[in-house]
Amino acid sequence: MSTDNTHRFNFRSAAFLVLKEEGKILLYQRKNTVHEDGNYSFVAGHLDGGETAQQAVAREAKEEANIDIAPEDLEVVHVMHNRSPGGVEYFNVFLTPKRWSGEITNMEPDSCGDLSWFPIADLPPNTINYIRSVLGAIEMGVFYSNFGW
Repeated sequence: MSTDNTHRFNFRSAAFLVLKEEGKILLYQRKNTVHEDGNYSFVAGHLDGGETAQQAVAREAKEEANIDIAPEDLEVVHVMHNRSPGGVEYFNVFLTPKRWSGEITNMEPDSCGDLSWFPIADLPPNTINYIRSVLGAIEMGVFYSNFGW
């Protein structure tokens, strides 16, 4: 085993807000993006470095949807190691809040085509496949999964 740390594999990391209410889930339609443009996902973003996954989700919730969440009110509900068709790997953390406040508003209309509640049992057909997989895993109580392998 090599002790040379300069050539270690690095992957990207992102944190996702899983916001459920009365059998519905909040979804964010990606617009003018490179990844999954036009498809539905969760409010989410890359970790900027120097922040926890909870802090990243709280930041993204405010920036993208005008939602106020205290980082300590977020709990991890799923973790996924995801590989895109292009081979890019992500380590994704999915969090749900114990409480939140604010009036949900699309704060980024240039990159979000829609921000709406959808019945969990009837997601839009253009929901990203790994998001569907995560919702199924959460429903079954599965904490960790791989996708795209």
